[in-house]
Amino acid sequence: MRRIAILLGCAVLISMYSGCSKDNDKYEMFATLYGVITDHATGEPIANASVVLAPGGKTKTTGSDGSYEFQNLDPAQYTITVQKTDYQTNRKTVTAVVGEKVEANIPLTKIN
Repeated sequence: MRRIAILLGCAVLISMYSGCSKDNDKYEMFATLYGVITDHATGEPIANASVVLAPGGKTKTTGSDGSYEFQNLDPAQYTITVQKTDYQTNRKTVTAVVGEKVEANIPLTKIN
């Protein structure tokens, strides 16, 4: 009877441990940064702007709607630098958090 109780106890512990490892697979291990680049004066989206992420040097080009997105980032503080011909360069520092999508909208000012 004692052997059966020990075996059942071991089986329960093993099933609990297995269940924990499966739960860990449900959690996102990376972060996402996204946003829209707009004209400061008009609020209109800016297409084809260069968006550079540091550290890492990843680069994206905004779509026709001014949007960009960096996925699968390690949690850290990043500086986003945005450049477009005829606009002043602008930067924004953001913190990427595991399992979260962090929005970073950045306006650009037109050079006269």
